[in-house]
Amino acid sequence: HAGLPSTVGGAEGRSDGPAPIATLRIEPADSEYLAWADNRLAGPIEVILRAGAGGDVPSDPLLPARASVPAGGSTLVARLRPPSGRSGNLQLRMQAVPGSSNARPRDVDYLPPLRGPARIDQGFGGSFSHDDVQNRHALDFAADIGTPVFAARAGRVMQVEAGFRASGIASRDNRGRANFIRILHDDGSMALYAHLAVDGVLVRVGQDVTAGQRIGLSGNTGFSTGPHLHFAVQVNRGMQLVSIPFRMRGVAPAR
Repeated sequence: HAGLPSTVGGAEGRSDGPAPIATLRIEPADSEYLAWADNRLAGPIEVILRAGAGGDVPSDPLLPARASVPAGGSTLVARLRPPSGRSGNLQLRMQAVPGSSNARPRDVDYLPPLRGPARIDQGFGGSFSHDDVQNRHALDFAADIGTPVFAARAGRVMQVEAGFRASGIASRDNRGRANFIRILHDDGSMALYAHLAVDGVLVRVGQDVTAGQRIGLSGNTGFSTGPHLHFAVQVNRGMQLVSIPFRMRGVAPAR
């Protein structure tokens, strides 16, 4: 069984947690500073910029400021205008979430991500870890480590994580330390294939995949009680990843 956090990124072999999916870049311009968000993913994201512990920062627009950032692109989030004579550094915080709030998911018949008979260990609304909005409509398929994983729907590889090795449920920190693939569909929804094996990602960011194409190997990384594949379809709703119900050929997503 498994669950994942609302914002996930790549950790490149680190054990301290996922890296951000976007970076905040500050550029001086005359009497102001320009705050840019740089998107690291091969799909759209949304960001929100807030003033940090240092208090309010005069800006246009006023903080908190929200913006959409295209795949691999940059967006000017705000123009910062600290009062003249103010000393110290600007205190800012930026949150980023994969996906666009303009996503309009269609009713699609998904293919099973595993071949042959598969047992569902945890279904929609499972009490172990499918009890939050990100994971409520997710399926956990029992699968031995190294079991091939196939794309349930065509799309573009938006984000991957392949650097984590540990697993377990002793620490909730492991929720953000699973290897995964996120695939963006043409209607803006995103499929998540999580808890993949070490070196179990067989696709690259930006790659287009077809339904039924082999994309990875199932594993047991992150917040997990044992080898399995966690599958969910998600959208960005108000700066939060939300899992949505889906139909899957030959699978009844019971609890």
